[in-house]
Amino acid sequence: MENFADRLTARTRELGHPLCVGLDPYLLQIPPRFHGVSESDTALNFFSEFLSVAGDRIAIVKPQISLFERMGIPGLEVLQKLIEQAKALGLLVLLGAKRGDIGETARGYAEAYLSPNGFLDVDAVTVNPYMGLDAVEPFVELAQSNGKGVVVLVRNGNPGSDAFQLLESNGQYLFEVVAESLVRFEERLMGNAGWSSLAVTVSARSPEDSVRIRKKLPRSLFLVLGYGAQGGDATSSTAGLRRGKQGFEGGVVNSSRGVLYPSEPGFNSWESAIENALMKAIQGLKQAHG
Repeated sequence: MENFADRLTARTRELGHPLCVGLDPYLLQIPPRFHGVSESDTALNFFSEFLSVAGDRIAIVKPQISLFERMGIPGLEVLQKLIEQAKALGLLVLLGAKRGDIGETARGYAEAYLSPNGFLDVDAVTVNPYMGLDAVEPFVELAQSNGKGVVVLVRNGNPGSDAFQLLESNGQYLFEVVAESLVRFEERLMGNAGWSSLAVTVSARSPEDSVRIRKKLPRSLFLVLGYGAQGGDATSSTAGLRRGKQGFEGGVVNSSRGVLYPSEPGFNSWESAIENALMKAIQGLKQAHG
């Protein structure tokens, strides 16, 4: 199977932008027209229509598994259906799961998402490294075998993350120590397009930290969190990406609420509101840094 980084890079180059949309089912914000007989029906109706409208404008989506899990088995069945629909539309799927454990438990998670016969057929999954690199190794092993990607938490934007990630260790921040430790995985997952299927999280609200991480991991993909509704602008969101011939590459910039649940009034249909939100997010990224 073609390397995850190669597939993602080819698609973002084709589209000319790195926008990723997070599929986060905040049920109270879903318009009444999509409401079904159950919460899971509502989520399926909403996201299925969203994918139909937006599927040819973005390269990748990032469903957050916890927001489907809280709907129980029906929620996970909806997630499975949406992943199948996304892939049928040619989209890549990055599962927001933040798995982090060791030994056979870590391998169980890795096999569930990155093996050919896994529970969910996704292209990449987020992983928490703070129990050590043995929490990451099973994911890298399966990603290497199956053309998948691994996204490791390195720098996050929630205020509480600063308490740990900004601790100093031997003259560096802890997030830099973590980034530096991942170099071996970056090399193992290198593709042909110049990027690795080892990806790391960075914060749209901390562009200077993205630059620091890019120096440690020059070929890793970035998953930029916090663009749009969470306060990150296009310039700060693209600080660690590279300008290629077709636009920014070397990662994706995630937006969920700002695209899924636009608050601007004046549109005569849900479709036009969604199209406008997509256009604003995409154009912002295309025009970043002049």
